[in-house]
Amino acid sequence: MRNALHSPLSRRGVLAVGGAVGLGVALAACGSGDDKSTDAGGGDAKSGPWSFKDDRGETAEAGGVPKNIVAFTGTAAALHDYGIEVKGVFGPTTTKDGKPDIQAGDLDVTKVEILGNVWGEFNVEKYAALTPDLLVTAQWVEGELWYVPEQSKDKILKLAPSVALLAAETTVPKAIQRHADLAESLGADLKARKVTDAKARFEKAAGRLRAAAKSKPDIRVMIGSASQDLFYVSLAKMSADTLYLQELGVRFVEPKVNAQGFFEELSWENVDKYPADIIMMDNRTSALQPEALSSRPTWARLPAVEAGQVIPRVTEPIYSYDKCAPILEDLADAIEKARKVA
Repeated sequence: MRNALHSPLSRRGVLAVGGAVGLGVALAACGSGDDKSTDAGGGDAKSGPWSFKDDRGETAEAGGVPKNIVAFTGTAAALHDYGIEVKGVFGPTTTKDGKPDIQAGDLDVTKVEILGNVWGEFNVEKYAALTPDLLVTAQWVEGELWYVPEQSKDKILKLAPSVALLAAETTVPKAIQRHADLAESLGADLKARKVTDAKARFEKAAGRLRAAAKSKPDIRVMIGSASQDLFYVSLAKMSADTLYLQELGVRFVEPKVNAQGFFEELSWENVDKYPADIIMMDNRTSALQPEALSSRPTWARLPAVEAGQVIPRVTEPIYSYDKCAPILEDLADAIEKARKVA
């Protein structure tokens, strides 16, 4: 990982709040992750000792398969898609009106203990009360656990073994496989019809997107995220999701990134710096959505906006076949229908 980057807090903070956008994207692809073990090491998931080697290279161990699992919301949502339920979550889970956050996926947010809903929030007392067997989260920055606060990390990690799965230094298929590996070690049936059907859909969607990109080589896609003061344009190769889309043949705008190497910050006066035919906009609740930008003249005049060629971008994917297939399908559909406007 790049030690030359700015402090972990500045990187994680940007990704987790408001302008997070670029960085989240950004932090995601410093390498291929080919050397990561997929050995769950647990043998029979129904009885006996359990272990799992995570993407830090650390092995979590327990006397039996963990039952009281606590996880970052997006990771919990991925485990849910494989049939593994958690007791508690932390990270964006509900919106201000109490509805499930986009990162909650199909989780029933009324049936899990929410230990924290925003960056820096993690109720250690509630966590301890759950008598956790396992903590699971993502790793965006080497050596750090996503949404586990630095100031309380030591207390949290003393209470249960932990597993971190890469959200950076990987691509979508590899990230999905690692989440599936963990789920299987916890008792999931990867041969279940729901899982195999979702995998088949994902593979079909990948083929469709590859064909769409090949058929329209002139279409350029911009990865954007909006805050009140800035518009972030991200570099595709620096994110697990967009790196994979690039591998499938999608052609992205390449911004002149800042010193961190992940994205370029533009003032709203300069939001038209890069011509784009399609704009993918960060769909997280921490970022301003397109409907909130309609009053900004420079946004409204962008060719892709005028043409109605703006689509959501799932900046922090839920790494299951079920949730990643629609990402590919939606972009394929957008490219198939797109006109060259830039």
